[in-house]
Amino acid sequence: MYPDQDFEQLSAERPTTSGRSPEQVLHEVFGYESFRPLQGEIIHEVASGGDALVLMPTGGGKSLCYQVPALVRSGTAIVISPLIALMQDQVAALRELGVRAAFLNSTMDFEQARATEYALSTGELDLLYCAPERLIQPRTLELLHDASISLFAIDEAHCVSQWGHDFRSDYLQLAVLANEFPSIPRVALTATADERTRKEIAERLSLTEARHFISGFDRPNIQYRIAPKTNANKQLLEFIKAEHEEHCGIVYCLSRNKVDATAKMLAQKGYTALPYHAGLPANDRAHHQERFLREDGVIIVATIAFGMGIDKPDVRFVAHLDLPKSLEAYYQETGRAGRDGNPSTAWMVYGLQDVIKLRQMLEASQGNDHFKRIERQKLDAMLGLCEVTKCRRQVLLNYFGDELETPCGNCDTCLNPPETWDGTVAVQKALSCVFRTGQRFGVTYLIDVLRGSENERVKQSGHHQVSTYGIGTELSVNEWKSVFRQLVANGYLRADPEGYGALQLTEQCRPLLKGEHKVELRKDPEVKKSVGRASGGRTGSAVKDQVTDHVGWEALRACRKELADKQGVPPYVIFHDTTLFDMLERKPQTLDDLAGVSGVGAAKLEKYGEIFLAAIAQLDQA
Repeated sequence: MYPDQDFEQLSAERPTTSGRSPEQVLHEVFGYESFRPLQGEIIHEVASGGDALVLMPTGGGKSLCYQVPALVRSGTAIVISPLIALMQDQVAALRELGVRAAFLNSTMDFEQARATEYALSTGELDLLYCAPERLIQPRTLELLHDASISLFAIDEAHCVSQWGHDFRSDYLQLAVLANEFPSIPRVALTATADERTRKEIAERLSLTEARHFISGFDRPNIQYRIAPKTNANKQLLEFIKAEHEEHCGIVYCLSRNKVDATAKMLAQKGYTALPYHAGLPANDRAHHQERFLREDGVIIVATIAFGMGIDKPDVRFVAHLDLPKSLEAYYQETGRAGRDGNPSTAWMVYGLQDVIKLRQMLEASQGNDHFKRIERQKLDAMLGLCEVTKCRRQVLLNYFGDELETPCGNCDTCLNPPETWDGTVAVQKALSCVFRTGQRFGVTYLIDVLRGSENERVKQSGHHQVSTYGIGTELSVNEWKSVFRQLVANGYLRADPEGYGALQLTEQCRPLLKGEHKVELRKDPEVKKSVGRASGGRTGSAVKDQVTDHVGWEALRACRKELADKQGVPPYVIFHDTTLFDMLERKPQTLDDLAGVSGVGAAKLEKYGEIFLAAIAQLDQA
């Protein structure tokens, strides 16, 4: 799947990089002129031997925060990464830059592993990626003690927290690094952690004395949109057709069955849609992920088993057909869109059944009371984002301790501000109906009673004679669903913990029943086919939407694809779209000209410079 790790060739290609400044490495190796905000501070801290805890949004350039110091300091940097696909991807990308990188994981046979261990012991590697479960083995620790180590980087550090959404028990044992290698700097990095999780990461990894770098969580290029769920499949199709017809994206579902059904539905409609979940054979999962990384326009339909560390820059949308369990999960999953900084969409539909299902799952879990209380708070925060009437981005950022002073102008509540209405009377009717029918029925039945349905079930139960029968004809079925959804979301009603879907009153609803509180409800917006293409970001539209020379663009993409296929890597590992676009705009004629294009470092200039100059020259002759 990825090229063999040829250490002898890599060692011959480039001498050790120790002695260069971070700025030199950034320009000469990675082809960039300057660091992003906070990157420079982090890199200089780690390069000078300091420890660091780094929180930086997905697409913010976390990898450079340890890759650059690794190429400045003497020795080999050890990168702890939770996923095989992620470490293979990063190694492939680094090797394209001429960096001596390798990985140790379970995909390797004995001889490959021994060759990699030998390369480490003889100083032939700049970076070595390793899974946490392998790192903590006595044999690996002994190997590291005998090698020259420049730093330890713990990626996806939120996995160490029991409150993190991707908890991995192997991460708990990484505290051994502070004890076994006290003089070697350590940097822990994550894109997603609230204050509680940050504190736990620092404590578990012995980084309480380290400098903490917290970058802004805002991803201005992502447009956040959440709509009531009416017909999820129809809504998803309309969204993709209107805005992302040829784009690649990720669709998240809660269950494996729903993943399979949704992927099949999209495929039948002509899209390249592939399922991904833990129930598929490992070979199928790997093949589907490989196609997603290498091909254009592929849609992955997945459970949360997919996505951590996915480095594909041009994911234009992330859709949720089910409600995530927390804002951490939502932020992490939506953050897989638009890593290239270009406009992307985080789109979600959710309904009452989502709320009921997650609350029932939470109450039925094996966690203790403290755990359940924390999880309830997280779910309440997620529901708060869904039902909010002000700027969604402000609410999302505030949860992570970040502030946005003014509304973003790039979320659905900014673009189409929702209306509110006085729902006091409707709420009293809904709560009374729950009580009068014995707190034993679900929302569909309750709405039948409120609207005076004459179906047999209502008559047989005798509820056509209760005082709330037929008192709710002023609202439609969907409007009543909205009322009940908001009552459950805000804790006035709860789902039957036995799992039968019946709604029950909570103590919190007592003042509402007595008429002591006025209730403002959110009015669900009228269903529209599209809010419009996502706006924002540094370029205002996706790269290919800016292209005017389509023939030239496709020629450069074809050149990149041919090289990628020969190297056995995804096309973006050769050059990102933004780099190709810059080439097309500048039309460089010499290697010096090409070196000025963003993303063209020394190694890629030497490898591919003449090839792309020839391709560009042919454009002028066409």
